[in-house]
Amino acid sequence: MATPIETTLAPDVIYARLASNEQIKRTVEALEANGMHAIVVENDVEARQKVAELVPAGAEVFISSSTTLNVLGITDDVDKSGRYDSVRVKLSKLDYTTQGREMQKLGATPEYVLGSVHALTETGVALIASATGSQLGPYSAGAAKVVWVVGSQKIVPTVEEGMKRIEQYTVPLEDERAMKAYGMHTGIFKMLIVNREVTPGRITVVIVKENVGF
Repeated sequence: MATPIETTLAPDVIYARLASNEQIKRTVEALEANGMHAIVVENDVEARQKVAELVPAGAEVFISSSTTLNVLGITDDVDKSGRYDSVRVKLSKLDYTTQGREMQKLGATPEYVLGSVHALTETGVALIASATGSQLGPYSAGAAKVVWVVGSQKIVPTVEEGMKRIEQYTVPLEDERAMKAYGMHTGIFKMLIVNREVTPGRITVVIVKENVGF
């Protein structure tokens, strides 16, 4: 989809179904084969604890805009606890009109970037759609470490099905959120597909056996 949504479409709730244990197992094995470490947790509490274990105190952390991390409380853990060197806190102190380039650089190469994905395939591929693309650079190469927290409802068989999930489920829900938050529609303007990670230990995927985010 290359243009903004002009009307709010009803999300296809088939993409809200949790993955089976067998699907999760196949996905974990495929992610590991593709150079991405995968961890499975049972619930939101375990997910939050796992992220705290993965990201050491004092680390520089950029948390991308993510409903998943907001719901889990991880956004507040990073930006408000004082435990981490939050990139977003630093960005909030800068003036985009005079320090815009500095802000772009600061967000592009953090030590850690935390976020989620919009679809995860059983063949070990991650799909992330974006309107601005601000999180895609750190995800793909800019950040030293990447941690994605992913509800198991985002697991799909193939990349093609992942695109359908984004178009038919994620975007309608994000469009509704964007209209309430910003008064504007969203769209899939930029897209990142991660087939394999070449740097060992760089990407960790925490799969939650609950429906979190969209």
